Amino acid sequence: MMGPAHSLSGAAAWLGVGAAAAAAGHPMPWPVLVVGALICAGAALAPDLDHKSATISRAFGPLSRGLCEVVDKISYAVYKATRSKKDARRTGGHRTLTHTWLWAVLIGGGASVLAVTAERWGVLALLFVHLVLAVEGLLWRAARMSSDVLVWLLGATSAWILAGVLAQPGNGANWLFTGLGQEYLWLGLPIVLGALVHDIGDSLTVSGCPVLWPIPIAGKRWYPIGPPKMMRFRAGSWVELKVLMPVFVLLGGFGGASALGFI
Repeated sequence: MMGPAHSLSGAAAWLGVGAAAAAAGHPMPWPVLVVGALICAGAALAPDLDHKSATISRAFGPLSRGLCEVVDKISYAVYKATRSKKDARRTGGHRTLTHTWLWAVLIGGGASVLAVTAERWGVLALLFVHLVLAVEGLLWRAARMSSDVLVWLLGATSAWILAGVLAQPGNGANWLFTGLGQEYLWLGLPIVLGALVHDIGDSLTVSGCPVLWPIPIAGKRWYPIGPPKMMRFRAGSWVELKVLMPVFVLLGGFGGASALGFI
């Protein structure tokens, strides 16, 4: 899928988690719902770090473009080192390592460790990166027409404000994890979810997605998970733009309303 659809699906997924948490008797404070949805929307772009033409490659200028090239090479090296005889030969690393459940868990776990150990500055860093990505994905038309600096300023300002809101008593710094020193540990969850939602979205497209690597399936370590081929679509097709994106908006609205107790 394309960047805007990935971001919308990420936001909708976290709002759905908020609705489920409320139904289970553990509702999210509204800052957790909002911040989590924005982080998840940004994180849903991150697996495309292995693609130099993806939205994320443009998000931070030369830094993200260079990082995408490095991740692509690393992903390709891992693919070559672990592929089975039945896995196809390829010339790049797109839709390999960064499109797996293992990558999602490692990235989310690393984010949680950063938030807990680096405290406020770690939280600010996570918020800044994912808010910039959320703007690039959710407000992609405006982001394309404006300068990168303005998008970065918006991300930095929003990160500072939202970090301050979360830090207020009762606003969710210790949501879900209440032990001493576990504040903001939950920030890794929307990152894991965003990456997995990205992978699920890509699995619906023609090429599928090896989300279950390194678990072997049908003799392949990089088996492209997906529905029957007749049910798949091409990225950027009318199915994505006219069907899936409106569905994500409706599901996100319903999930958010349910999470806040309006439904």
